[in-house]
Amino acid sequence: MTGSFKMPTITYNKLVRDKIPDIIKSAGKQAVTRVLTDEEYFVELDRKLSEECAEYQADKSLEEMADVLEVLYAIAAARGYSVEKLERVRAEKAEKRGGFADKIFLEEVLEN
Repeated sequence: MTGSFKMPTITYNKLVRDKIPDIIKSAGKQAVTRVLTDEEYFVELDRKLSEECAEYQADKSLEEMADVLEVLYAIAAARGYSVEKLERVRAEKAEKRGGFADKIFLEEVLEN
């Protein structure tokens, strides 16, 4: 019986961090990648945000929280906003409407 051994293939089809292809290569494997169009990038960033939020919800770790933040920073940059602008808008909103530190849970609003 002759023939070549075919390496198993795992299909991901997802946005990954910039250094992941190099990490895969250093493990002796080959990553098949392509660069997304801007439109595809926006779609995949939204998908990645959902993925990372779900992972945080399951794990509640600081590492998963950092992943959510990293994706938010990437979304801001892709949409033309700096991290500083994002933080400024967040701070302005917190100043006007507050944050979440007081743990307030709104149950209902009664009409007079």
